Amino acid sequence: MNALSPASTRGVAELAQPGWAAELELGFAVVAGRTALVHRLHRGPLSVQRPFYPEGGVAHVYLLHPPGGVVAGDLLSVQISVATGAQVLVTTPAATKFYRSQGRVAEQRQLLCVQEGGCLEYLPQETIVYGAAQVKTRTRVELEPGASFCGWDIVCLGRAASGDHFTAGELDQAFELWQGSRPLWIERARFAATAAVRNAAWGLGGRRVSGTFVCTGLSPVAVAAARAAVDYDPAKELFAVTQTRSVILCRYLGDNTERARQVLAAAWAAVRPVLFGRPASPPRIWLT
Repeated sequence: MNALSPASTRGVAELAQPGWAAELELGFAVVAGRTALVHRLHRGPLSVQRPFYPEGGVAHVYLLHPPGGVVAGDLLSVQISVATGAQVLVTTPAATKFYRSQGRVAEQRQLLCVQEGGCLEYLPQETIVYGAAQVKTRTRVELEPGASFCGWDIVCLGRAASGDHFTAGELDQAFELWQGSRPLWIERARFAATAAVRNAAWGLGGRRVSGTFVCTGLSPVAVAAARAAVDYDPAKELFAVTQTRSVILCRYLGDNTERARQVLAAAWAAVRPVLFGRPASPPRIWLT
C-alpha cells in the first residue's frame, strides 16, 4: 500500500475533525422611546457589541466573529427578530472569510424576522470565498405586513492580489424575502470555479466581485435616486437598478470589494430618506 502524500494526510485530518458550530439570537424592541437589544443568546464564536445610537432611537449593532474566518465543516447561524416599531441597522466590522476545504462544506444561515412597523437594515461587509472553498449560504427574511427591510450581499471569489483566482471550489447561495406566505424576492445561485457562469456575458462576465442590494417598497423616486447616486464606468464595472412589484434591486459587478461597498452604500444613502424617512447615517465602523 502506498503511503499518503502530505496533501492527502491534511485532507484526511480535515475530514476527521468536527466543525465549529456557532449560533447567535438577537431580539429588538422599543423601550423608553428607542430601540433596545432585549434578547441575546449566543453559543460559540459569535457575539455582538452593545448597540450604538448615532441617530436617535435607531440601534446600530455590530456582529462579531472573533476567529475572523470560517473553515470546512463550520456552521454559523444568526437569527434576528425586530419587534413592532423597532428600527435596527446591523453590520459587521470586517469581511467574512471562507477558507479552502478538502471537500467539507462551510455553511452560514441567517433568519431575519421583522414585525409590523419594524425596520431592519442588514448591511454586512463583504464575503470573501477563498479558492478551493466549499461554501453554502442561506439568508431568509420574513416580514409581517407593514414591515420594512433593506439589505445587501457582497461576494468576492478568490483573492486576485494574492494570486488566488478561484480556480477550484464552489459557492452555493440563496437569498429569500417573504411577506407571510408570499414570496417578494427569491434568488439562488451556484458559482462553481469552472462553471460557464464565471465568464459568460449572461453571468459574471469574468468579474470576481458581485453585489446585490434589495429594499422593500414601490417607489419610482427611490429608483431614480439610486441611479443618480452612482457614477460608474461600464468598461470596468456594471451597475443597475430594477423595480419589481414589491422590491427595489440594485446590482453591481466589478473586481474590487471596496468599490462594491462604495457603490451599494451610495445607493443605500440615496434610497433611505425616500423609503424610510431618515437621512443616511453610515456606521462608524465603515470609516475605519
